[in-house]
Amino acid sequence: MEQHRSRPPNDGPRRGTPPAPLPPQARRRPGGEGRAAPGAARPARAARTARPARAGGRPAGAGGRLPNPRLTGLGGGLFCILAMCLLGYLDQLLFGASLTAYGVLFLPVCVLTALWVRAGDVLTAPVVVPIAFAAGLLPVAGGSAGLAGRLMGLFTGLATQAGWLYGGTLAAGVIVLVRRVQWVRQQRRRD
Repeated sequence: MEQHRSRPPNDGPRRGTPPAPLPPQARRRPGGEGRAAPGAARPARAARTARPARAGGRPAGAGGRLPNPRLTGLGGGLFCILAMCLLGYLDQLLFGASLTAYGVLFLPVCVLTALWVRAGDVLTAPVVVPIAFAAGLLPVAGGSAGLAGRLMGLFTGLATQAGWLYGGTLAAGVIVLVRRVQWVRQQRRRD
């Protein structure tokens, strides 16, 4: 049996609340003109002005800043796992499956994962890092052919390289805690 609504939907803004901020596309332009009517012709875009070059020949905005991507929790996990698998294969190729080299390469991946995950999903980084360590350890860990030999090599690698695993997880956890405290303080200041 179909249920009919007894009240009208609350689609409109409530009285007494400020209007929602407009997206950047709909805000007024510096010249004072607003958004053009739907059928009106758009004015020609002004040519972009080049930024003044610095002594090195690069534009002023392209300075030596590091990239600052913001990954979701899933994106951060995929980045970490793919990076560790790639580094595991490179370690096997270049260093002959050196577990110490793999552990050293693990630390920067932990730091980058903790820094690049966006603020709302930052608590996922310390969870993903050990999983990525184990996933990337598969090509590096020794072991005889077969599933049982590979698993034994993986568990041996995890046991012998636990220091690198704990160190990377601890580094990611500290970075995440600092970022989370900063984010919570920002949220409280806004309210």
